Amino acid sequence: MSSDQMLFEQRGPVAWLTLNRPEAMNSINLAMISAYEEYLPKIASDDSIRVLVITGRGQAFCAGADLKEVLASKALPPGEPTFLDRGLAVFSTLRNLGKPVIVALNGITMAGGLETAICGDIVLAAEDARIGDCHANYGVFPGGGGASILPRLIPKNVASYLLFTGKTLTAKQMQEYGFVNQVVPADKLEEAAQKLGELIASKSPLALRRMKEVVRTSQDATRADALRHEYLEMQNQMRSWDFTEGLKAFSEKRNPEFKGY
Repeated sequence: MSSDQMLFEQRGPVAWLTLNRPEAMNSINLAMISAYEEYLPKIASDDSIRVLVITGRGQAFCAGADLKEVLASKALPPGEPTFLDRGLAVFSTLRNLGKPVIVALNGITMAGGLETAICGDIVLAAEDARIGDCHANYGVFPGGGGASILPRLIPKNVASYLLFTGKTLTAKQMQEYGFVNQVVPADKLEEAAQKLGELIASKSPLALRRMKEVVRTSQDATRADALRHEYLEMQNQMRSWDFTEGLKAFSEKRNPEFKGY
């Protein structure tokens, strides 16, 4: 399956979404938003897909929103969802996807591209990738996590530097600040993402979904509430097929066959 703006491919248990506007630095337009709206629910409901990888084609991962379409959407009739309304809904869907999301940054990553990466769980980057916010360069304000979530992921002063200057940092620098998990040669990025996706896909999808939920909500919870949430999810996991199968496989010295329930 594919569209002009975004390519979909399933490689074993790993789904790939590839942003496909290389001539426009994969800037997000309405057609790309529509593709997200089509593919993300299918990925969420397909049990054969256990991990999602998002990457870009060409020299950029994503340079942000297509500002021409953002301006055009301001002329829509009252009550009609705007470009930003739909884009932020996509970010919310991606952030709350019940499956691990790997973002593979193949090049320039700015503004909405950075906010797409913020929605992921694990970030890989090519050695030559450059990452920044850049909204300030155009008098635009971040709305997908650039100002609100980025300072929770990297040091506050580094987030402020990116937000206020509009400059970019290297993949290696962003790894040192904790945003990027792994930096690899550009020609090895796809292989590294697929290999990592397959490793994650071998785990219990039920446990992964519960872990992701606790990790996500713990950021806004007290320590006591977060620990309580973790305890309840552990109790639920202990009632599952996957929990029993994992312990049986361990005692029988074999690989477990998880089913996700």
